[in-house]
Amino acid sequence: MFSEQELAYLRTQKLLRVATVTSDGQPDVDAVGFEFDGQYFYIGGLALQTSRKYKNVAAGNPKVSLIIDDQETPAPRGIKLHGVAQIVQRTGRLGLTDYLAVRPTVSWHWGIDGPPVFKNATFVAPKIIWPPVDEA
Repeated sequence: MFSEQELAYLRTQKLLRVATVTSDGQPDVDAVGFEFDGQYFYIGGLALQTSRKYKNVAAGNPKVSLIIDDQETPAPRGIKLHGVAQIVQRTGRLGLTDYLAVRPTVSWHWGIDGPPVFKNATFVAPKIIWPPVDEA
C-alpha cells in the first residue's frame, strides 16, 4: 500500500517510534529499530519480552501507532500509521526470536513526495486505509 517514494524513504530509516497502551489506558512510546517486509513492521529487541511494549500487546492491547520521521530535508517528512500488533516468532536481524509484527490499518505521509501541503492554513496529509490482511 505504500508508494514507491514511501518505500524508498522507509529503506533509508533506521528508527521508528511505537506507541502502545497499558491495560489502564496509559500511552507509552519507545524509539526502536525495525524491519519492514511490505506488509508488516517487525519490532524486536534483545530483551523484548521484558519491555513494556511487549507486555502491553501480550496483555491484549494490540492497537499501536508508529511514526517514522526525520528533518534531513528543509521541511519535515515522515510516515505515521495506526496498526494492530501481534507477537510472532520469526528469524530476523536478531535471529530466531519473538517480534512485534505490526500490520498497518491506516497511514499518512508528509514531505515524502514534495513539501507538506496546507489548505486554508491547515496541514493536509494524504490518508491511506489499508485492506484487511485477508484482502491484501
